[in-house]
Amino acid sequence: MFNKLETHILKLSCKDQVGIVAKISSILAEFNCNIVESKQFTDQKNGNFFIRQSFLLHNDEMLLNLKNNLEILAKKLNADFFLSEIERPMNTILLVSKFDHCLNDILFKVRNNALNLKIKAVVSNHKTAEEIANFSNIPFHYLPIKKSNKFDQERKLKEIINNNDVQLIVLARYMQVLSEEFTNKYTGKIINIHHSFLPSFKGAKPYHQAFDRGVKVIGATAHYVTKDLDEGPIIEQDTQEVNHEMMPNDLVLMGRDIEARVLYRAIKAHSERRVFLNDNRTIVFRGQSI
Repeated sequence: MFNKLETHILKLSCKDQVGIVAKISSILAEFNCNIVESKQFTDQKNGNFFIRQSFLLHNDEMLLNLKNNLEILAKKLNADFFLSEIERPMNTILLVSKFDHCLNDILFKVRNNALNLKIKAVVSNHKTAEEIANFSNIPFHYLPIKKSNKFDQERKLKEIINNNDVQLIVLARYMQVLSEEFTNKYTGKIINIHHSFLPSFKGAKPYHQAFDRGVKVIGATAHYVTKDLDEGPIIEQDTQEVNHEMMPNDLVLMGRDIEARVLYRAIKAHSERRVFLNDNRTIVFRGQSI
């Protein structure tokens, strides 16, 4: 019979102070929990402390009391605290426009259990992705965007999010700018893939911008979305060398592969609760499979 190695994830962040790790470990030991992975970091510049632990809880009946004790500690530390079952999938919606390479890659990774997500819907301002969604038996919502209906379509998007208890919104090459009200409402829950190595080449047609500058490296950036376009906290980046023989279309084709793998790694880190917001930066505790 297969025995689980890990059952729960604990996340905690606060101002650094003496004895945090010892206090957490003592509570887990009191409830006969075995810590499988523990990673921590203290930002020496602002004094913020971050810790993520995965552990095995042998007796599920003790979970409520364990959570209560950890919440009491978090309150004493004035900390943000999170506890979850490690196998619980994250409710997610995917927003996409015309380019579907990132969408296809995410759905493939979900089918093969490389991502622990429950895809609740695919939303698009084009009908290109409808066939893909139907093939995967995922509800498809067509929300075309015009200047005159943007507010109403965003309201419909919020309804989809609320009705499906969505925890993560992925912009899988969704080429519409979300409103400040929307991005503020879902801070830390929207991940975008930008097709350049930010902060270089923001905005439209970054590969063409890169070609015009004659760069020798192109890249992609996955980041949390904020009201400031393409300036949210960066989660994951990657690059690839290019040369003078490559035209803009060559860079676009090469870039799609980079975009897919960068977005995958960012989603995986987020869904495994490995990412912490730290002002306008992130703390990302790497896992063995990323």
